[in-house]
Amino acid sequence: MKQATKTTTAKAKASPELSTKTLQQIKKIVEVMDGRAGAPIRVLQQVQGLVGYLPPAALKAVSNEMGIPLSELYGITSFYSFFSLVPKGKYVLQVCNGTSCYVKGSERILKALKKDYGLEAGGITPDGKFSLEQVRCLGCCGLSPVMAIKDNVYGRVKPSQLKDILTSYK
Repeated sequence: MKQATKTTTAKAKASPELSTKTLQQIKKIVEVMDGRAGAPIRVLQQVQGLVGYLPPAALKAVSNEMGIPLSELYGITSFYSFFSLVPKGKYVLQVCNGTSCYVKGSERILKALKKDYGLEAGGITPDGKFSLEQVRCLGCCGLSPVMAIKDNVYGRVKPSQLKDILTSYK
């Protein structure tokens, strides 16, 4: 199942402009949250849920609606790991690269994903189905090396199993 096209690095994609409907929804989110404790974080979480990630156009809209400098919003989004400034695939593959997983072969999994699918950490497949994240720990060290997709954790993963695992998400 080798893909002919290379993975699109999410950072290379141009930020789409937001629709009028999305801008109105962002305005409503801000109105509901304005003045509450932690409002910027709550607003950003809801906007990310709406758009799928936080493109520059969404951050500018939040900045304008809340009267918060754009630099402050970038500071928040870069501090908290649950915010994403780049698009993610429908399915996010998380490959653990913690000590136990690394020692037991997580690098082989990452190399196979790159070789066979053109998928690199931080990248997204051209069809938008998969994106890849390297994570420090998934809390399953006894099952090393580990990979997770959605709520499914795959233990003792071998590169030869990737085709079957990924096919089950198509």
